[in-house]
Amino acid sequence: MADWKYTPAPLEPPPSYETTASIPPKSPTTKIPLPRAPLPLDLPWIRSIRGRRIILASASPRRRQLLAQIGLSNLSVIPSTVPEAFSKTLSPFEYVLQTATQKAMTVYSSQIDSPDGEPALVIAADTVVVSPRGQILEKPRSEADHIAMLKGLRDSISHKVYTAVVVMAPLPSARDPGYALESTVEETTVRFGSDVSDELILSYVRTREGADKAGGYGIQGIGAILVDRIEGSFDNVVGLPLRPTLALIEKVLRDDEDLVDEFAEAAEEE
Repeated sequence: MADWKYTPAPLEPPPSYETTASIPPKSPTTKIPLPRAPLPLDLPWIRSIRGRRIILASASPRRRQLLAQIGLSNLSVIPSTVPEAFSKTLSPFEYVLQTATQKAMTVYSSQIDSPDGEPALVIAADTVVVSPRGQILEKPRSEADHIAMLKGLRDSISHKVYTAVVVMAPLPSARDPGYALESTVEETTVRFGSDVSDELILSYVRTREGADKAGGYGIQGIGAILVDRIEGSFDNVVGLPLRPTLALIEKVLRDDEDLVDEFAEAAEEE
């Protein structure tokens, strides 16, 4: 019998059965094209603000990425510098809504007479994670606090994530207060897996992914390994519920009398 030698398995996974027949053999010089990015949403009110100044009153890259997915990619990012000092004795709903409203108002007021031009739209948001006991969870203060926070979320049946979104737009008329403001608060229930071990929690904490996030985890990243299920909007947990945000943007823009004719013209073109 000839000597048998171990051959390691290939590093790349095998192709699926469905695509094997349609994919030509790769040559050393063949380049696989990157998938084409989807076209932006083609809605009348999105077309009406293209090229105008849109401000995201948040430093969150996740919120910027979510807005880019619906075609709002050319944003001015101007976070609010006012401390978030509302009392934690407020209900989570009130706390998150007041915080997001403060962010929007502060940035809007600072930019209304900016040399860069009046903003056509200001979008602000705030997200909090709330324990089953109603405690608003901040960002973890240390590794030990981070571990304890995630263990608490695992050991509870479920916890809530609230995101408030506030959208503002100036009104060209003299109608008080000179701007349109709309807001919403969305709620999602999140349940961690009961089989998440202490070892897995420690390993996740040491990735540092959740160190800058309220509640100590990012569901859109490695933190997904902690989550068993959710009830509600996924992007609400990420930090910006897109469908409600779209509805708010449309509503404040319809309050802008200068855009009424643009909406009508855009609708006629469809």
